[in-house]
Amino acid sequence: MNILSNILTILVSIEFVYIMFIQTFKTNSKNTIRIFKIPNSAINDKFTGTLMKNQGIYNGLIGFLLLYGIFIAPHPKEIVIPILIYAILVAIYGSLTSQKSIIIKQGLLPIIALISIIFSL
Repeated sequence: MNILSNILTILVSIEFVYIMFIQTFKTNSKNTIRIFKIPNSAINDKFTGTLMKNQGIYNGLIGFLLLYGIFIAPHPKEIVIPILIYAILVAIYGSLTSQKSIIIKQGLLPIIALISIIFSL
């Protein structure tokens, strides 16, 4: 992978680790409520909090697996490309079922990173 693809993939990783952080460790913060547009009454519900934390772990794993792919895996493209595709599919699903803006907020950077990798082949 070229340096631009690596930088873009690292940025995707940072984005997903940040999402994990706010969903898992800052679940009830004003920032989390604002970002995910969740009402105060819902975010303070134990069930919703548990779901947010669980979803955060999935997002964090996406981020950490991308870092693994770039820095540790012997064949980075074999790890990074499927994970970026997965992240894009998750963003598409989220835009269809939750907020339309998710495709831009969570999907645009993985799309750009994937395009960069494909054109560097």
